[in-house]
Amino acid sequence: MSFEDKINTILKENMTEVGFLLWSTINEKLPNIWDKPTSSTKKYHKRKDGSVPCVGEHTYEMINAAVKVMSMFDISKQTSDCDTLLFAISLHDMLKYGKDGNRLHTTNDHDQLAGNFVKSNREIFLRILNENQTDKLEDSVRYHSGRWSTDANIKTFDFSDRHPLAMFVHTLDMMSTKDVLKY
Repeated sequence: MSFEDKINTILKENMTEVGFLLWSTINEKLPNIWDKPTSSTKKYHKRKDGSVPCVGEHTYEMINAAVKVMSMFDISKQTSDCDTLLFAISLHDMLKYGKDGNRLHTTNDHDQLAGNFVKSNREIFLRILNENQTDKLEDSVRYHSGRWSTDANIKTFDFSDRHPLAMFVHTLDMMSTKDVLKY
C-alpha cells in the first residue's frame, strides 16, 4: 500500500465525511509529490539508516501521531476541529516542490506557498470549517516551519503569537525530521 493510500485511509477514518470529500478533491488538484523525497539534497530528514523518507511517509507519520494525541487539544475524530488539524498536516508540504510540483529541488518558501493556497481558497474551506478554524488552518500551514517560516522573523518569532495548533504541527514536523516519530 502506498503512503498516499495510507494517508487517505487514516484521513477517511478520522475526518468528517464532508472534510474527507474536500480533501480528496484538493488532493487530486495539487501536484502529486507523495513519492518525492522530503529533502531533495538528502541532507535533511535523515533516518537512522541514512535514508530520507518521501513526503508521503513524512506526512503519514505526522498524521498517525496527531490522531493518537489530538485529545490534548480536546479534538475528537470526525469533527470539524479534527478536519482542521488533519488538513493542516496534510497540506503543510504539498507545495514543497513548487506550485506545479516540478522543481528539481524543494523550495524554501513552501510554507508560504501552502499558507497562500489556504488563504486564496478560504471560501472553499469556509464551506465546511468556521472562520476561526480556517484561520487556524492557514496559521498552522504558514508557520509549520516555526521560526524558519518564510513569513516569520527568525529573531523575533514566538509561538505565543500563533495558534497552538501551529506549534503542534511544527512540533510533529520537527519530530519527523529528527526521526523520532514511529508508526
